[in-house]
Amino acid sequence: MSQLADKWVLITGASSGFGAATALGFAKQKSKLLLGARRLDKLQATANAALQAGAGEAHVHVLDVSKTASVETFVAWAREKIGPSAMLDVLINNAGGALGLDTVATGKDDDWETMLQTNVLGVLRMTRAALPLMLKNPGSTIINIGSLAGRVPYEGGAVYCAAKAGERKITQSLRLELNGTGIRVSSVDPGLAETEFSVVRFKGDEERAKKVYQGTIPLVADDVAEAILWVASRPPHVNIDEILIKPTDQAAIHKTYRRLK
Repeated sequence: MSQLADKWVLITGASSGFGAATALGFAKQKSKLLLGARRLDKLQATANAALQAGAGEAHVHVLDVSKTASVETFVAWAREKIGPSAMLDVLINNAGGALGLDTVATGKDDDWETMLQTNVLGVLRMTRAALPLMLKNPGSTIINIGSLAGRVPYEGGAVYCAAKAGERKITQSLRLELNGTGIRVSSVDPGLAETEFSVVRFKGDEERAKKVYQGTIPLVADDVAEAILWVASRPPHVNIDEILIKPTDQAAIHKTYRRLK
């Protein structure tokens, strides 16, 4: 039996992309899932697929990590679902994303605030709320989803890069703060990956989003999910601090091989 079988796994942003793919990956290992996102219909579809894939349990609840009250309500619900043991085994802080590709000179407050609320404060809120379910559970794991953008800046990405750099520093600080508790803390940082990311960034402009990946073979959600599952399934004494995962076509932020038509 998989060592992840019957483990309670909480995933934010589980309605699509990395979150949904990761939910299915844990489902195949017979884990028990607590799934949160803003889009409840898509979230329920993820849960249904997870149950079909073999999840021990799959529960859903609306979650907006940019709102403290929503986070606290979600974690209280999760505690009830877990039951008397109140032990969470894996927390995956996946909710986030980018909005716009404006320069600092032309940026919009609403976009900036949303990116910082979800990618930075959302990680802090979720971790703070969930930690009481993990502190007496050595070998439990916090996995934060970062980005190559948190390591290397690019034009038009000032706030998103800053947000993902913030996620990386939160992860590193947690690693220090939780030393001695047995809780593992990791960051999985993807490069170019084709999900809904660019559609969201460009606010529904699918044609513009497609151009981001044109001529490349990008990562897909399953590639990142596989890395997340590998991190979570290491022996309790092993902590994978960071994984930077890029497609072969992407050597760096500004160097991506593109095939001509």
